[in-house]
Amino acid sequence: MKEVVHARGHEHVSAAHASTWELTSDDWLTPAGDCILGIEADRTPADFDRAFVTACQSMDATITATLRVDGHEQTIVGRGDPDLTFEDDRSLVARTSDYTDDRTVLVGADTAAEGIDREIAEALAAGADLECVFTVE
Repeated sequence: MKEVVHARGHEHVSAAHASTWELTSDDWLTPAGDCILGIEADRTPADFDRAFVTACQSMDATITATLRVDGHEQTIVGRGDPDLTFEDDRSLVARTSDYTDDRTVLVGADTAAEGIDREIAEALAAGADLECVFTVE
């Protein structure tokens, strides 16, 4: 199963956060948002198909997020958790920790914002379009 989210970069994308990365449906970003990779996301966790959400609520689920930006691609791997609710209608967050809230779409991620390929981060800071493909197995 897969879910696709489109967003765009912003001049304040720094991809510097050590434990998360985020996509938001907001149309703005301040320098303090060092985990945010993209704004104006066209989908949020609340929009994801219920079957996808149910599959992500298994501790055995492997969730991948493939970021595609300006000819570059990076895949981030995490896992599911029974506490993932996918209820937020504003933003989605991938976490390296086990913490969950209504924005969390995967936990135990192998990469946070600071680990994003610098060519991807620079393209996003220049306003490039982002496609993020989530899959769950």
